[in-house]
Amino acid sequence: MLILENILSDRGSRYAVSGGPCGSAEDAAAFLKELKRHKKFARATHNTWACLTADGPLKNDDGESGAGMVILRMLERAAVHDTIVVVTRWYGGKHLGGDRFRHVQEAVRRFLEARDG
Repeated sequence: MLILENILSDRGSRYAVSGGPCGSAEDAAAFLKELKRHKKFARATHNTWACLTADGPLKNDDGESGAGMVILRMLERAAVHDTIVVVTRWYGGKHLGGDRFRHVQEAVRRFLEARDG
């Protein structure tokens, strides 16, 4: 499990990104359960995620409407399979509008760069 904390901050909202191996919906559930063992991730406003598996794409917006699809499209473009990517947001009290999607994209980019070395 790779976790990059405090990678972005905007109007009080803070972001982290994490990821690891994932080949099924069960693997995704297990990954999220393990991630949320860290209390700060369990208390996050959103843990949005996506994964490309042999059985097809998996995603969950966790209340951050459309963010799962942003992650999924980036994984498709990068041809990253069997890896879950979770973008975590702690809401800071101000709506970010469309900027939130740019932050999700940046978080995924940073994860892929860190993963690829």
